[in-house]
Amino acid sequence: MSKDFKAWHDKKADIDEIVKRLFFHEREIWYCHLGLNIGFEQDGRGEDFLRPIIVLRKFNKEVLWIVPLTHTKKNSRYYYSFNFVGATSTAILSQLKLIDSRRLSYKIGEIDSESFLSLKQKLKVILP
Repeated sequence: MSKDFKAWHDKKADIDEIVKRLFFHEREIWYCHLGLNIGFEQDGRGEDFLRPIIVLRKFNKEVLWIVPLTHTKKNSRYYYSFNFVGATSTAILSQLKLIDSRRLSYKIGEIDSESFLSLKQKLKVILP
């Protein structure tokens, strides 16, 4: 399956023009414009190239660390599964990413405090 990188480039150019930034906090779960990426990097889906993410760290109103989510259950040190809105979601810890807050599209909820703490602890174990 070939990827339409031109469509993503056009969307990315629109995102770059955004002036007003959304207000966000750590622990929140958002849909985010992750775009089309290379190889095994997580892609966004649909015409807006969206993927759910967890806000791991807010550095300021412009920049944040995120971890992409999937519904695919994985049992590995590089994944963390938790319950969200009655279903299992899995954080892909190996794909921790710094993004500009203009990539955020809309908030869909929040991970509970206990699960967020466990996610951060599991992430610390895999960091060098």
